[in-house]
Amino acid sequence: MKNLFEVQAELRTDAGKGASRRLRHAGQVPAIVYGGKDAPISISLEHNKFLRHLEEEAFYAHILTLVIDGKKNKVVLKDLQRHPASDVRIMHADFLRIDANQAMTMTVQLHFIGEDVAPGVKEGGAIAHLMTDVEISCMPADLPEYIEIDISTLELDASIHLTELVLPKGVTLTALSHGQEEHLEEGERSPHDQAVVNIHTPRVVVEVEEDDVEAGDVEVAGEDEEASED
Repeated sequence: MKNLFEVQAELRTDAGKGASRRLRHAGQVPAIVYGGKDAPISISLEHNKFLRHLEEEAFYAHILTLVIDGKKNKVVLKDLQRHPASDVRIMHADFLRIDANQAMTMTVQLHFIGEDVAPGVKEGGAIAHLMTDVEISCMPADLPEYIEIDISTLELDASIHLTELVLPKGVTLTALSHGQEEHLEEGERSPHDQAVVNIHTPRVVVEVEEDDVEAGDVEVAGEDEEASED
């Protein structure tokens, strides 16, 4: 679309569930803008145009220009409510005003690269993405669209943890800030330092036919040994 990060909106004065319901029936999305020194304001967005913005991943972790009745506001999309039965029906949106001089907290997506050449995969291992996004803290100017994780050297039965992520300049992980005052023994890992991705040996599941069970054809480990002892 012409400008992915510029969203057109209209100021609204009506409030309540009934007003929001009427907006949705008219093809609009009720939304709110809050944060900063100004009071929260209620706005509405054209549903189909807003949905096209949401089709782009970068939209979720980017400084947006929200144009409200011609006035431009710098914001980020802080929360989004979709209809429980349909991802393409947007019920409500929250926008947070941005102060260029104040740190912000955002959730950004993780992008994994090198999966096809990882040693653990070549040995028959399976990749498990234990996280798909992380919460970060940074100044607005340092906000990344995503964080890249290179697993091209990851071995079988090995993991990459939060402390091992390569973060852009000025970006910190909020999860790790909780454990800054912990006193850990050498080699001990903080419980906040969670695994993000690993390559593990796939489990082998042996299916037993029901007829075999009934016929008593299933061997039980140790059964022959016990019989020979008797």
